[in-house]
Amino acid sequence: MKQKLYQIDAFADKVFSGNPAAVCPLDDWLADDLMQNIAMENNLAETAFYVKRGSQYELRWFTPAVEVDLCGHATLAAAYVLFHHEGHTGLTIQFHSPRSGTLTVTRQGELLTLNFPTDTLREVEVSAEILAAFNTKPTAAFKGKTDYMLVFEREEDIRTLQPRFGSISRLEARGVIVTAPGESVDFVSRFFGPRVGVDEDPVTGSAHTTLTPYWANRLGKTELSAIQLSARKGFLHCKHLGDRVEISGQGKLYLIGELHLD
Repeated sequence: MKQKLYQIDAFADKVFSGNPAAVCPLDDWLADDLMQNIAMENNLAETAFYVKRGSQYELRWFTPAVEVDLCGHATLAAAYVLFHHEGHTGLTIQFHSPRSGTLTVTRQGELLTLNFPTDTLREVEVSAEILAAFNTKPTAAFKGKTDYMLVFEREEDIRTLQPRFGSISRLEARGVIVTAPGESVDFVSRFFGPRVGVDEDPVTGSAHTTLTPYWANRLGKTELSAIQLSARKGFLHCKHLGDRVEISGQGKLYLIGELHLD
C-alpha cells in the first residue's frame, strides 16, 4: 500500500521556521494503530489525517505518542495541502473533528485563518507542583480544558525559561502554556507537552484558543499579534470573537512524499 504524505511548515513565512506538520490525505480511515505508527515514524509534533465526506473533511491529529483533541498548526497544514495541492476549490474549508466539532479555515491570499472554539479558563493556585516545573515563578496560573497556562511578567522571562520536563509530565494536563506581554507584539508564549510526546512545540495553534481570550480581556482589545518564542519561532494574528477565536498565519511546503505500508 502506498500513501501520499506532505510536510508543511505552519505559521511560517519561509521553510525551516514555524511548526512542521505531516498531512496524509485518505480515501477512508486507516486503523488507529496504523495512524499512530505513522505519526510515531514521522516524529513530528503532529501528523494530520483527513477524509473527504461530502462538502466537509473529517480530521484527526496524532502526536508520536497519542491522538489529541485539537491541533491548530496541523489543521492549518491540512488546509494548505487542500488549497494548494489536493484540488479544493473556493476560499473556505470546513473540517469536522470527532473530538472538537466544526473547524473552519478561510484563505485570503497567502494568509490562512483558523476558526476554533474559545477555551474556558479558571484561575488556580500556583501549586508546589507547578513551581517545581520551571526555574522562574509565574505571577498567575490558569487551567483550561486541556492545558495549564502560566503568566509571567516579561518577554525575557519566557525567552530564558528553563522547563523541567519530568515535573511538567507529572501535571494533570496535556501540557503547559507560558506567556507574558510582548515587546514588539501583544503577547509571547511557549508550549511544553512532554506528557504527549512533545517536549517543546515550535508553534501551538490550539494554545492560542486559551491565550487569545486572556490577552484580549487583559489588554482590552479583540485583535492581537503574537510570537511563539521557540527556536523556530512562529508568528500569529489572533482575533477574539467571544465563543470563537480566529488564528491566522501562513504555511510553506517542505516535502511531498510517499509512504510504503505493508
